[in-house]
Formats: sequence, structure tokens, C-alpha cells
Amino acid sequence: MELMGRTALVTGSAKGLGKRTAMQLAEQGCNLIINYLESEQEALQVKADIEKLGAKAITVQADIATIEGAHKLADAAEQWAGGVDILVNNAGPFVRKRKLFSEYDEETIIRLTNGNLLSVMLLDHRLLPRMREKKWGRIIHFGFGHANEARAWPHRAVYAAAKTGLVSFTKSLAVEEAPFGITVNLIGPGDIRGVNKERSIEEAENEHDAESPLGRPGTGEDVARVILFLCQKQSSFLTGNVIDVTGGFDPIRANIKGMF
Repeated sequence: MELMGRTALVTGSAKGLGKRTAMQLAEQGCNLIINYLESEQEALQVKADIEKLGAKAITVQADIATIEGAHKLADAAEQWAGGVDILVNNAGPFVRKRKLFSEYDEETIIRLTNGNLLSVMLLDHRLLPRMREKKWGRIIHFGFGHANEARAWPHRAVYAAAKTGLVSFTKSLAVEEAPFGITVNLIGPGDIRGVNKERSIEEAENEHDAESPLGRPGTGEDVARVILFLCQKQSSFLTGNVIDVTGGFDPIRANIKGMF
């Protein structure tokens, strides 16, 4: 198995895209640190499922949208495995209800910014030393489809600003860490919703999605298989990239058109 003996931390991995990613890493022999905020039972089930595959796993409750949560998660990773080889920064708060920037309260602005940018930086910073020592590491950030273009996204101003800032950080960190054998890339998932976040491609390939140019809904496997590819030893020349996994769908343009 490609990742036998490696250790990965996937934030927000009790459910959704994070869970699907964690499970597919485990299938390749990777040991997992499962992070959750409130979904303890789901996290314990993921741990059990990973152990059935023959890999090791622990669960860690931590709020990645706080500085304290980022440090708690890093502490747990260092105590359990001395650090990680693979860090997938999947978790990040998102406000589903559309709001003008002027309608946000300060607490929400701070939480969205911390959870989607600052805490990601802090977690990277804490876990880089082990990767540098081993001369090998994979860091994956999560953005959104077309984040690399930094276009206007009305009603998502704070979230979009944090994620597009993460694009620049991804590219900068990739250049700095390349001499140490560490790659840093960003995945931009499309509009993958509900149960589809944990489904396989096979489960969804015969379903129709009128909004998707591809004609079918996106799935967690669509995202996870790109992450697995980036984590392979032979993918060492791929760094500083923003990879959209959208099926051709552009959520920003769709929302802008709907405003007028």
C-alpha cells in the first residue's frame, strides 16, 4: 500500500469530505488522527472503520476555528505520533445563509477568518518541523472552486476573503518548503452537498444533476482521489497548485447571476 506507515491528520473528519478522505487514506495504509467538533459518535465510528482496515486511529475533539483548538490538535498529533506526514486542512466554518458583509457581527467575522485562514497557518506552522526532519511531507488546504481567480462573491465576502488569502499562502509555503521535500497544494471542491460528500463515484455516476455541466453530482471520492494522488511519493513535483474539483460548475457566477 502506497502510504503504509504514514500518519495523517484530517481536520473535520468525522463526517463529509473529511471522512471520505480519511477513509481512503486508511485504505492505503495510513494511520489517522480524526478531528471533530461536536460529532463524537460519528468520529468514533470512523475510528472503528479505520481500525477494521488494519490502520491505527485516534479521535481528537478540537475547534479548528480557534487558536486554542489548533494548538490542542497539534499537541495531540505530536504526543501520539511525534507529528504527521500528511496534513489535510479540510475543516472551516461556513455560513450557509447569504448575508451582506454589513450584516455580519464581529464574532462571526473573526470566527470565519480564524477558522479558514489563521488556524490553518498555525496548524501548518506547528506540524512542519516533523516533516522537515523527515525530508517528506504533504500539506493539503481546502478552498472552493475558482478561489484562485479571487473574484467577487457577494454574500460570502468574509469566507471568500479567507479562502483566497489561503491561495496565496499555499503558493508561498510551497516555495519555502520545497527544498525540504514538502509539497503544499489547495483543493477547490465544487458544490458537493449532503450525503454526496461521503459517497463514491460509482454511487452517483448514474444520477442526474441539472446544475452540473458534467451531468452528475460530485462526490467525496472525486475530492479524496485527488488528495491521494497528491500524497503519492511520485507526486513530489506537484506543489503550489490550486486544483478545482468542480465538474465544470462555477458557484460564484451562478450566485452573481441570481442577484439581478
